[in-house]
Amino acid sequence: MTSTDQTAHIEPPKPREISDAAIAMIDEQGTVVGWTQAAQQLVGYSAGEVVGRSATLVLPSSQDPLRVAEFAEQCRAQGGWSGTAPVRHRDGRILNVSLRISLLRGQDATLRWLVSLTDIGALSSGMLNGSVRESLLIHAPIGIVVRDPQLRCTWVNDDMERHDGIPRDRRLGRRPTESMPSFETEALEAALRQVLECGITMVHEYRAWPPEDPRREHAFAASFFCLQDADGQALGVCSMSVDVTGGQRARERLAILSQAGTRIGSTLDVVQTGQELADVAVPLLADYAIVDLAESVPLGKEPYARLDTMYDHAPVFRRAGLASIHRGIPESPWARGETVFLSPNSPFSSVLCTGRSHLEPVLDTSPGAWIDHDPARAQKIRENGVHSLMVVPIRTQRSVLGLALFARTDDPVPFQEDDLLLAEELVTRAALSLDNARQYAREHTAALALQRNLLPHRLMGGVAVEAASRYLPADTDAGVGGDWFDVIPLSGARVALVIGDVVGHGIDAAATMGRLRTAVRTLADLDLPPDELLSHLDDSVRRLAEEDDDPDQASTMGATCLYAVYDPATRQCTMARAGHPPPAIVDAQGQVTFPDLPTGAPLGLGLGLVPFDAVEVELPEGSLLAFYTDGLVESRDEDIDVGMHRLGTALARPDQSLEDLCSSVMETVPTQAPSDDVTLLLVRTHTLNAAQIASGDLPAEPTAARTARQLAARQLSEWGLEHLVPDTELIVSELVTNAIRHGAGPIRLRLIQHQVLTCEVFDSGTCYPRLRHGRTVDENGRGLLMVAQLARRWGFRPTTCGKLVWVEQDLSSAPSHARSS
Repeated sequence: MTSTDQTAHIEPPKPREISDAAIAMIDEQGTVVGWTQAAQQLVGYSAGEVVGRSATLVLPSSQDPLRVAEFAEQCRAQGGWSGTAPVRHRDGRILNVSLRISLLRGQDATLRWLVSLTDIGALSSGMLNGSVRESLLIHAPIGIVVRDPQLRCTWVNDDMERHDGIPRDRRLGRRPTESMPSFETEALEAALRQVLECGITMVHEYRAWPPEDPRREHAFAASFFCLQDADGQALGVCSMSVDVTGGQRARERLAILSQAGTRIGSTLDVVQTGQELADVAVPLLADYAIVDLAESVPLGKEPYARLDTMYDHAPVFRRAGLASIHRGIPESPWARGETVFLSPNSPFSSVLCTGRSHLEPVLDTSPGAWIDHDPARAQKIRENGVHSLMVVPIRTQRSVLGLALFARTDDPVPFQEDDLLLAEELVTRAALSLDNARQYAREHTAALALQRNLLPHRLMGGVAVEAASRYLPADTDAGVGGDWFDVIPLSGARVALVIGDVVGHGIDAAATMGRLRTAVRTLADLDLPPDELLSHLDDSVRRLAEEDDDPDQASTMGATCLYAVYDPATRQCTMARAGHPPPAIVDAQGQVTFPDLPTGAPLGLGLGLVPFDAVEVELPEGSLLAFYTDGLVESRDEDIDVGMHRLGTALARPDQSLEDLCSSVMETVPTQAPSDDVTLLLVRTHTLNAAQIASGDLPAEPTAARTARQLAARQLSEWGLEHLVPDTELIVSELVTNAIRHGAGPIRLRLIQHQVLTCEVFDSGTCYPRLRHGRTVDENGRGLLMVAQLARRWGFRPTTCGKLVWVEQDLSSAPSHARSS
């Protein structure tokens, strides 16, 4: 409504045919002068039977005329009456109805009464639940207009003027086109004529700005009834309208909240959740919306914890959500992802400090207003006509995650208190999703950091292999998994190659992975064969599951693993697997094969009685081994055979470097975010040449120690390692002597020159050496202690026919007498 036109602006009505309350029109003497088909359906009397007769016809018993007159006077003084009353059906039944009597005024101060009746029994059964009928029950003000067949207003009540602002004298005797020139009268009059011609009841829904609240849009529903005379002909049409703003807005709020429940929090991504909040708000609630999050929130870190002390340091926010009814979002000076600083004199800072929302129905843009302290925002606000504003804190119980701003530009209606309540409800729901996403981001970041720290930073393959790897964590929904790999140097220039995958995702899987990787390294130091190592590892996984306090977690703990040992001296690779995909072997010509390796049961399933089987494969010089987890070859949309073929095709490029080949293989991973970790370990094998190895058989007699010393001294001289001769002679002498005393023949000495010098002594005995500290009076027991002091490291391992004791020395080590000096 404008200041020059007191007529309410009303949108075009939307008619729809319904059944409604029974309506009767009564004159001042209590005589029925109008009747509706709904009235006939309710009480059984046709218009011809009741029009022109007293309304007492439908009362269950005759009334005292004096009391009737007193009741009429009471209705006149109060402008009507509402309540429950009994009425008599034509067949004699008594009906309990909800009764409403409204006073109508006509020209020359004449009066009429409009009576509406609704069967309470029908109401209780849920048959009448429209907005107008609900209003009748709660006694809401109803605007009533009665028009003649020419659609001229003949009767009207006082409430109608409060609805649309049209005075009674301006309405009486006029058609809609004459009294409401701003109204879409053609559609209205068409609906009225349809009611008159067909006798149907219709409802029109429209919006208006009443004079009592011109700045707020109201929703109205108007029901049209055809009034019949004694002959059953159309006497006129009655319009009853009611303000249903509260119910309408409630339905709109429920619709918005319903959308919010399905659209906000669809992922565990913090920034995406912020955008979803903005998208839901526009255009259902606002023309423009932004979501700014504390800079630490997308990283999963703790948000601002205390509102009242947060300005010990200036808070920094990052724009996460942005939506507008205008293309390009011209209202925003910052794009998504950009850093946003808050002016200390703005409502944003006040909201953060107090934790309370800010509502500014009419935004103050005059010179000197708060927006002038924020020039970037002020320019956008004035350029785009932002006239109404709400700022709501996004907070959890103890911390602030960010701010949400809602603004109106094109919509002329200012925000009201109920809009703020809706905005707060939206933000509260979003805050839960945002906090869940933040906590997930924190756990995901921690799990990823834990996993990366637990995985090897450098792959130490020695002279046996060169290695390269790739690790791609799962998408944010699935969470980081428990993949691990390792390259472990062993004695005798050998190397252990391992890859595994823990069941599940998240920080628990990463932690379990770390424990298993440590267990594998510990077992590898014992130089166990691959099948025995997996058996011990299976026991470890089952013990971890039994120790877990969570029975559900314990029941699902498990892992797969592939363990291989490669010996560059013999080019033999011994491998065994526990439920893990087999490795790929690529020869120098690019031929790819997957060895027939027994699958083995996954670790932790309690199948320890079923032994793991190891397979020995001879690898030509320069062979390529590819170890991988199932995330590389499995997907939701493909069979594993397709993934294995894709992997083999990518590996068939032996001329590429390992790093380039890793990149090529990872490029074959489907473009959509993987649901499981993808891990790849590539290993290119090398062979020790004959010049790096010297060996000889020794007799199992006391002279063997002297022979071993001579052999070692001669070979070290050939290798140019004369500085190691003194220590090496002591070492091999002690090892061979122990083999003669505590072992059994035959005895064999082998020297290997690679990154270190390795001395190995083999015998067929099963008595393993043990380091002891000899007492002063002991004549023996100090040999191994002396060896340990001279060596870089030492150890032993079982073989198929006995045992092997080995000692490693650094090639650059000074002789023992030089070190002691």
